[in-house]
Amino acid sequence: MRVLGIDPGSRITGYGIVEQVGSRLVHVDNGAIFTDSAQDFPGRLKAIFDGLSAVIDEYVPDEVAVESVFISNNAQSALKLGQARGAAIVAAVHAGLPVAEYSALQVKQAVVGRGKAQKEQVQKMLTALLGLPEVAQADASDALAVAVCHIHSHGLARQSGLVTSRRRVTSWRNYKP
Repeated sequence: MRVLGIDPGSRITGYGIVEQVGSRLVHVDNGAIFTDSAQDFPGRLKAIFDGLSAVIDEYVPDEVAVESVFISNNAQSALKLGQARGAAIVAAVHAGLPVAEYSALQVKQAVVGRGKAQKEQVQKMLTALLGLPEVAQADASDALAVAVCHIHSHGLARQSGLVTSRRRVTSWRNYKP
């Protein structure tokens, strides 16, 4: 199973692709989509959608996992983050991919074993788990963690019988559940 993890942001959206090969986790790629802050906000959302669509086309993931919105004291920032998440989710759904969402607490718990782990602890664990030569850029590292969380969660759900194999939807016009 190949998973695209996404850490959405209106300025920087991180992505990480992790593949499960047997019981091993294999790092495929990671990076970030940087939007131009001088561009209008709808244009930035389009850049996120286009960037993630290109990543999906290049790496052909089986599933997508996105970090959930955290509660923010700044309502305007929370709204922009929610819209960036929406652009990311639409890119995945447009490609016919299933989307799962995880809170930061769930991601840290799955990667480090502690929901209150520090960002540096998560990055060190990812470096070890995926055999990375160096710590990934912060947003890309967060996205890799989301992908690892999904693989672990999906594996547990499959073992418990809660998940069966899914078929990839290539066109919503012809989709029949």
